[in-house]
Amino acid sequence: MTKRIGILTAGGDCPGLNAAIRGVAKTAIVEYGMKVLGFYDGYKGLINNDYTELTESDVSGILTQGGTILGTSREKPFKDDAGEMKTDKILSNYRDLDLDCLVCIGGNGTIKTAHKLSKIGLNVIGIPKTIDNDVWGTDQTFGFDSAVNICTDAIDRLHTTGNSHHRIMIIEVMGHNAGWIALHAGIAGGGDVILVPEITCNIDIVTNYLHKRHTQGKPVSIVVVAEGVYSQENNNFTAHELAQRIEQATGIETRETVLGYIQRGGTPSAADRILATRYGRYAAHLIAKEKYNQLVVFKNNTVDHISLKESAGKLKTIDPEEMIVVSARALGVCFGDKPM
Repeated sequence: MTKRIGILTAGGDCPGLNAAIRGVAKTAIVEYGMKVLGFYDGYKGLINNDYTELTESDVSGILTQGGTILGTSREKPFKDDAGEMKTDKILSNYRDLDLDCLVCIGGNGTIKTAHKLSKIGLNVIGIPKTIDNDVWGTDQTFGFDSAVNICTDAIDRLHTTGNSHHRIMIIEVMGHNAGWIALHAGIAGGGDVILVPEITCNIDIVTNYLHKRHTQGKPVSIVVVAEGVYSQENNNFTAHELAQRIEQATGIETRETVLGYIQRGGTPSAADRILATRYGRYAAHLIAKEKYNQLVVFKNNTVDHISLKESAGKLKTIDPEEMIVVSARALGVCFGDKPM
């Protein structure tokens, strides 16, 4: 019998979502003759039975588009007091539409919800996306490469302004609990200080290092900070507050830039288009084999899968001793935890 599957995109938007939708739908339709339904606005669409049938022509030409043609939301059906009513609707709609499987494309929250849905009777496949690259079990999520490219380009531009004015330039990038964007963009952009949530920083160490660079005749210093950084003084601080502290301590003119949602927008990088397409195609293959309740992952340069249960509720964070951090330290990058 012809399989019927649903697709939704949930959580924050990121480049590559449309490529993933296309990868799932084209493979499901062309290779396996499946019927594909796209639910609007994440789990809201599943609750409200708001969907459209996706044809091959519907997903043609969307590979390069940013955002998601299905829309998204941060709806968490298990979270609030109305959770039981919402999950009852989800299960009822899933059964009424005679779905064989639901493909959930999203980050940690989406994957956690997908696992919970599998426990109440839905067949689910998860595809990991997030610019933060913090989904446990996969080496890389799509959206990450695009975000790093955007941040690296911004750092490159700050170098020229900093050099012209002999300033310290601070750039705040996304990353509440995991500093992958700050780490990779900081290294790629030649950042002098990289502050991430996984490595507790001391502001005095940072200011002393920056002052030392200035006395050595270096006209510009670049500080890359993840938004979730926490200092040893037990104070959360913003890029603006950090700039004030640094300028007061060093006497060097300091300016901050907060990239914000610029990191999420625009067309996906070539690498993200390819990764999202591979993820989508692999998800359709799993459905054809009726291997459900799995998360598509990228490990050792190969697309594979693990159970949703393995990943749900876990976070992939930076190990302060991993080689990329050690290598950056060897090149003179300050992480704010050790005097340089």
